[in-house]
Amino acid sequence: MEEKKNPVYSRTDTSKVNLTDAEWKNLLSKEVYDIAREKGTEWAFTGKYWNHKEQGTYYCAACGNPLFVSDTKFESGCGWPSFYQPVSKTSVLYAPDNSHGMQRTEVECGRCKAHLGHVFDDGPPPTGLRYCINSVILDFDKAQDAEKKYKEKE
Repeated sequence: MEEKKNPVYSRTDTSKVNLTDAEWKNLLSKEVYDIAREKGTEWAFTGKYWNHKEQGTYYCAACGNPLFVSDTKFESGCGWPSFYQPVSKTSVLYAPDNSHGMQRTEVECGRCKAHLGHVFDDGPPPTGLRYCINSVILDFDKAQDAEKKYKEKE
């Protein structure tokens, strides 16, 4: 599979990304596009991060926006990566989702509005929330790698 170059992907740019679905389709892999733009989901217990335990930061795979830190990740038993809190209030957006005969709250990337998953009110303290997120739409950077890159820039 050939990796596509994505000019909007940035872990530091906070400007909103507004592209057409056709533009996104040209930039993203099929797997990421299916989740991000078509609101798909991966099978439970199959994603690369559902049982991931390393320390670091999870980013939007579509645009690079920081979403969650590993300190807020917990084992929920649902089969998808679960977090109790995003990096910041602007990291994610919320939208009602009444598809499939259910009333849920969709979670979208705060920068590019990519579909990430859903949030439920059955999580642990301190928030009581469970952000149930698809692994496909996440990128991960280990804490040590990020610190090393930061020190190289000094």
